[in-house]
Amino acid sequence: MATLTPETFSIEQFLAVERDKDLLRFSTAGSVDDGKSTLIGRLLYDTQSVYEDQVRSIEGKGTTAPGQLDFALLTDGLRAEREQGITIDVAYRYFSTPRRKFIIADTPGHEQYTRNMATGASTADAAIVLIDASKGVLIQSRRHAYIAALLGVRHVIVAVNKMDLVGYSEEVFRRIRQEFEEFLRVANEDGQLIELHSLPVSALLGVNVTRRSEETLWYNGPSLLELLESLPNAETMKTGAFRFPVQRVVRPDRTFRGFAGQIGSGSIYVGDSVTALPSGRKSQVARIVTFDGDLQEAHAPLSVTLTLEDELDISRGDLLVPSGEEAQLSRRFLASLVWMDWHALDADRRYLLKHTSHTVPVRAVTVRHRVDVDTLQQIPAESLNMNEIGVVEIETRRPIALDRYAEIRGTGAFVLIDARSNATVAAGMVREIYQDEAHPIRKGPVTSEQRSARWGHAGEVVELNAPAELADALEHALFDLGAVTVRALQRAPGMNAAMASSGILVLVHHESDVPAHLKIGDGPAREIDTNDINAAVASILKQLRESRILQ
Repeated sequence: MATLTPETFSIEQFLAVERDKDLLRFSTAGSVDDGKSTLIGRLLYDTQSVYEDQVRSIEGKGTTAPGQLDFALLTDGLRAEREQGITIDVAYRYFSTPRRKFIIADTPGHEQYTRNMATGASTADAAIVLIDASKGVLIQSRRHAYIAALLGVRHVIVAVNKMDLVGYSEEVFRRIRQEFEEFLRVANEDGQLIELHSLPVSALLGVNVTRRSEETLWYNGPSLLELLESLPNAETMKTGAFRFPVQRVVRPDRTFRGFAGQIGSGSIYVGDSVTALPSGRKSQVARIVTFDGDLQEAHAPLSVTLTLEDELDISRGDLLVPSGEEAQLSRRFLASLVWMDWHALDADRRYLLKHTSHTVPVRAVTVRHRVDVDTLQQIPAESLNMNEIGVVEIETRRPIALDRYAEIRGTGAFVLIDARSNATVAAGMVREIYQDEAHPIRKGPVTSEQRSARWGHAGEVVELNAPAELADALEHALFDLGAVTVRALQRAPGMNAAMASSGILVLVHHESDVPAHLKIGDGPAREIDTNDINAAVASILKQLRESRILQ
């Protein structure tokens, strides 16, 4: 790489040299107080990547001894983080050396912020797992390492920190390294290629951070910065199969119609044959349009607009793939799931699945097992609580174009969204895709069984004599489950029966005081306790399932 001397310096050459440097994204992981933010702050400080006023602003502050800088304050910018001495949100920092550019995701170590750690590691090429030498490998360190393995992080660096507290003991370092190597070997159940590197450090004192130190003469490996500079850059995005999720259809006038988005993986050339999924229609790439002009070739992760030779019906959420290397269309697949919500996974709750730029309703989520991150045992479970990790089988109401996460990250990853609160509740990685059964051309009207299979319930007239508050709560609960319902305020037997025969749940409400009564179809009226509205709704839903109205 060319270097610039003061006599030949020019801003154009400097910017050209910076552009030519490759980029490595890495994240930190580990338990609380293992020194993640301190290590990143030390890296920034020793590589002169912080301004003098930033250093002056943290002098005399923090939790370190007098005369020592608390480097964690360089990344912990939130007021709550500085007050509590912890990391809460993901902090992204940029720095560069003469050899490479870096983007760091400093992630929190507390268990309640595990979802933030998963967010930071999802785009990382490498993960630094910090372990306190005086405490050993803790369960949160194991959880973070397991998530990093699930996310397909190719390079895992075990930084045994605070070696000064154990007298820079080689025995302590080797014991922790061996324990972690065994854990990661079992955790990497998919057999993905993960390169493991271990080194002893003291982030606060700068030992083996940017250069090798005399305190650990028994260690012959590189310093942390030297290791980060030498890691091979991830090329999987450029070399994988081409995947282009359409984010927007661009039509500024009648002469132009393009499909805008970010290339998820692979490369595309003008003239290449592509297939639009889920329709399966084929065409050729006519132009690759960017703000700076047309290109003959584009690769991940560039954002471009593609135009095609033929007029195809393509909209947001569709996926453009090479003809002959299509992603698999399916409604059912097996996935690893990291649960991130305070509310546990509920099979009766309505969820949406966001996959690339496509959102589809989820019909069913079935938990196969939960993983104990301490022992890596597979424990039978019916639900997942916050920060728990498990393997689930998911069925969507419409087919989506999928790849295994181990093969292509972009089209193998997804998130689950609570349809009621619009909160992101889980992050998932596709492990196995099931083949959908082929459906021949069907004749005749749609049957009640087909409607029930599609909507998740049978048609029926449900009469409720109860206060309006209970009727409203029941209607919302059915709506959240994805049920097709109609609220009837007055008796109209003929119309209600006709709608029920079409698969619709007809809720006939009669305003009355307690005690409330429920009547399902021609069945007897049953009394409902309305002292607790939520319990009453749960009781009604249970009776609808027992009557095989709800699936």
